[in-house]
Order: sequence, then C-alpha cells, then structure tokens
Amino acid sequence: MTKAPLPELDFPPFRQRFPWIGSDLQTAGDFLFLPRAEIPSARTQRMRFPMEDGTGDVLLGALDQPKDPAADRPLVVILHGLTGSEDSRYVRRTAARMVGDGYPVLRLNLRGAGPSMGQCREQYHSGRTQDLRAVLEQLLAKEGYRNFVLVGYSLGANILLKGLAEFGDALSVVAGCSISAPIDLAAAARRFMAPRNALYQHWLLKRMKYEFSRVPDGAVSDTMREAVLRARTVVDFDNAMTAPRNGYADAWAYYEANSALRRLTDIRIPTLLIHGLDDPWIPGRTYQDFDWDSNPALVPLLPARGGHVGFHQSSGGSWADRCLELFLERVLSRP
Repeated sequence: MTKAPLPELDFPPFRQRFPWIGSDLQTAGDFLFLPRAEIPSARTQRMRFPMEDGTGDVLLGALDQPKDPAADRPLVVILHGLTGSEDSRYVRRTAARMVGDGYPVLRLNLRGAGPSMGQCREQYHSGRTQDLRAVLEQLLAKEGYRNFVLVGYSLGANILLKGLAEFGDALSVVAGCSISAPIDLAAAARRFMAPRNALYQHWLLKRMKYEFSRVPDGAVSDTMREAVLRARTVVDFDNAMTAPRNGYADAWAYYEANSALRRLTDIRIPTLLIHGLDDPWIPGRTYQDFDWDSNPALVPLLPARGGHVGFHQSSGGSWADRCLELFLERVLSRP
C-alpha cells in the first residue's frame, strides 16, 4: 500500500548547552565526559546473530524491552560508530529515549566490536551492509518482528544509508535516521588529516589499532599486522588493513566504493539526516552540495552547530534524539 507523502516537519532550533560550547566540546562531551544513560527497560536480552558466510563469526546485540510497550511500535535498531559498541554513550542515550517512548530497541554491535571483539575473524567497515541485512533477515524470520526503524551514528550511519538504498524497502524498514554520517568518506578522511584534528586522529587510531590487535590469530597475516602497527594516520590504517582485507586496491578505492553519498538518490524509505555544519571531522559542504530536492524521501536537518555526534541542547538531553522522536511520530502516523 502506498503511503501518503511525508508532511512538513517543524523541528525546534538547536541551542548549545553550557559548558558544551563550540564544535570540539560538543564532540568531546559525548565521547569522553558525559555519563552513560540508564536505560529504563523491563529487561535486556543478549541477542546472537550467526553470519552464514563461512567465517563462524557472530554479531551480538542487546535487546531492551520497554516496561510499558506501546502498541505496534517497530523495533529500533541502533548502529554505533567507529570503535564504538552497544555501550557507547550516544547509543545508550538514544536507546534510553526510545525505550522510554515505548519502543523495543536493539543496540547492535557491528562485526568484531564490543563484546564480540576478539571473537570474529572479520571486522566491520563503513560499507559492510551485508551484516545489517543478515541481522534484519534473522529478526524477521526467527524473532517475529514485523518492521524496523534504523538509527545510525557516524560510520554506522554511513552503513545505514547505504543499506537503505540497497534493501531498505525489501526488509520492512519503515524509517531511518542518520546522525553525523561521513557520506563522502574521502572528504571525511582528508578533513580528519588536517592539523587541527591531530589529537582526534591520535585518539581514534589508537582505538582502531587496539580493535585490530584483538582479531584472532590466523585471521590476518603477520605482514598485515606489522603494516597496521606502522600506520600513522587513519588513511594509513585503511591502506594497510581495511582496503586489502576487503578487496579494494587502496584506501581511496575503498572510500569511493562505500560512500553513502553516491546512493542517496536510491533511498525510498523516509530518512532523517542530521549533521552539524561545524562538525570537525566531516565537511558540511558534502551535505550542502547535495540536491535534496532530487529525493523527497530524505529530510536533511543541518544546524550550524552540534559538532560530531554531539547536539547537547540547552534544555537538556540530546537535540538529535528529540528530532528523531518528532520524525517518527509523523512517519508512523501517516495513513
């Protein structure tokens, strides 16, 4: 059945919350300083999703069931960003908000992340949509869920957008929300290499190398391990590991093939894209230059402030979470 057109949405303006003023403090707050939210769930269940690709790898997730479930709410599946997990602050924050609204929530760990670190032979990357597809297929077949809302942060948001373009309308996805997605991976890599981001790069690369160090023995060659140890930038890391391990000639070929920007016109699911134009990691120009009128399924929300996965608002809580709530109210109420 064809849905009615998405109505016009009136989102509140974003106003920064003291002391998280400016792009860097907005960014650092959610990665380093703010407490992890308590999720008001009746129970949390460990979920296992075996990958049928011959690796023996299993994706793990935390399923939070609301104490007061609302009727016919879709399952909200949250995807974390690079070096994140089910327990990342931003993941738990959104999960707490959604569970409080009566939605069941799956906090999904990408392959080799969080509690599966050290147990998977392969690892997630920015375009690995086949794992998300496998999880949704298992939820439909084995768990009895009827439809889904997908929410992604940073790297997980790029996976989400690429996945929506590839299979969203075939797997009962009713809405998507992307926060701080690096939709042009090459542009994001160049921005990350800028001198002003040296501390960010040092911090993130250290975490990436740690994740890689936990890959089981025999899953990668000693030559690759040595090349990763020598990496001094994220691009070096992708040249040493991500690209060759996934069949790409180099990091730039990997970025070109997996950037969600080249697939945005293919998305048919109502999708909210939130991005702060002052994001220190991802150029706002990649969003500003896209022709949003070319795809009415997409709703861009591009405030001047917010940092990377920040959006700590003056009235408390997350502005991105509030906008997600409003978006879902409108999408799910359409006839």
